[in-house]
Amino acid sequence: MDQHAQLRRTADNLQTPEASSSTISDGRTFVAHMLAGAAAGITEHTAMYPVDTIKTRMQALSHPGQRLHGSVVRALRAVVRREGVAGLYRGVGAVAWGAGPAHAMYFATYEQAKQLLGGNRAGYQWLPTAAAGAIATIVNDGFMTPVDVVKQRLQVAHSPYKGLADCTRQILQHEGVGALYKSYRTTVLMNVPFTAMHFSVYEAAKKWLLHVDNEEAEERLSVQLVADIEVAEERLSVQLVAGGLAGGAAAAVTTPLDVVKTRLQTEGVHSSKRYGTTAVLPVLRRIIQEEGMATIWRGMKPRVLFNAPAAAVSWGTYETMKDLLLGPEAQGHHHH
Repeated sequence: MDQHAQLRRTADNLQTPEASSSTISDGRTFVAHMLAGAAAGITEHTAMYPVDTIKTRMQALSHPGQRLHGSVVRALRAVVRREGVAGLYRGVGAVAWGAGPAHAMYFATYEQAKQLLGGNRAGYQWLPTAAAGAIATIVNDGFMTPVDVVKQRLQVAHSPYKGLADCTRQILQHEGVGALYKSYRTTVLMNVPFTAMHFSVYEAAKKWLLHVDNEEAEERLSVQLVADIEVAEERLSVQLVAGGLAGGAAAAVTTPLDVVKTRLQTEGVHSSKRYGTTAVLPVLRRIIQEEGMATIWRGMKPRVLFNAPAAAVSWGTYETMKDLLLGPEAQGHHHH
């Protein structure tokens, strides 16, 4: 941190305690964002993992001629009956191991990008927020795509792999590194609109929900009771609702791309079907031709079921950790 920034910061601090968040985050803030992000990632993925397994089962082809489960409950029952509750958690290790660093990078990138693009200015900054979300996603997917491939191959019915290490080794041996990134294009294509929608709905919903009872909050804040528990609780419930809305909406819309991603990631595990391309549209077209329109919306329910609470948990954990690590005053843009 150079002297100018230091001076600017001091000046900012003299004006208002909230303004300090307008200077570009220094090391401590970055680390705090990373820690908060990692905590959010691991919590979110492990808490909601069984639902994710069901989604994979509903989307992935197993042996030829197999009927995909249409209903969440039926799919759930099938897994538990055959493999016990543990079956729902196959591959969870990959996620716990990958989601930490990936989410840390994700949130830290998001905050830095949002800052640089001017997303922290007053008012509702739709574009910078969405763009920052998109940039963060591309970085995050670079980490998560291989993790996701391993995870899904462990999640499919009758998975041929012993576990995380075995699966990774076999993929690298038989299919090469490329196989771990086969779905990268689809993933980015899916997640950029997903994330842009997610972040913008989140920020908008948060602003809208906070507006509703702003008057009395203003009064309370003017007495400088920022540490007031009620404000904090109020904020958490807002984050949870906003996060849930955002996650659910974004998940529903991007389901067809998610089906393509699952197919590419599990290609050749059981079904002999090969798509021969990693381009999204041809794969999508072929799935529709062979299996009908309904197939590309498979797994939408578990996807929403997973993403709404996951987003709520993720935002809740993230913002709470950020408060704990940086103190509520770093949340300048929360208190209007």
